[in-house]
Amino acid sequence: MSSNVKTKPQGKIATKRPAAGIGPDMSEAVKCEFMFEKCQGGFCIRCCCDENSDCAELQCLCQALCDCQTQCDGNCTCCCVKDGKQICNFNLCCSQCTCEATSDGCRITCTSDDSECCDMLEACCDCLECCCQNGCCCYVCFGNKCSCYGTCAA
Repeated sequence: MSSNVKTKPQGKIATKRPAAGIGPDMSEAVKCEFMFEKCQGGFCIRCCCDENSDCAELQCLCQALCDCQTQCDGNCTCCCVKDGKQICNFNLCCSQCTCEATSDGCRITCTSDDSECCDMLEACCDCLECCCQNGCCCYVCFGNKCSCYGTCAA
């Protein structure tokens, strides 16, 4: 069985790509630790980096992917993978997502004024946290570009 593996420089992830090249662009993705938290109207994803250089890289990448604004225009997706298999993939287009820099990375907040969408967002938060705490690797993408990946903070 052959695989198409792309190796990244230190601090980046090596990913298996489908033969047709389908999937998010991982070329600049930064490794981080995730924390998921419900908030009024939805949930937040906290992306935390250990190294200052990774933190700055993540913040610059998120800013560029959100068109140099804090608004991400509903193009944020989160995916969890375990043992090379996708466990879940959430398209957060029903929400308003914002991305802001924090002292150790960034915080992505996805909220909605629609109560049914809020319920879905909170369920997404529960699922992402459960997957991440149980050995999945989580990927956060804006459009078709992955900004960061990693697992839950210890």
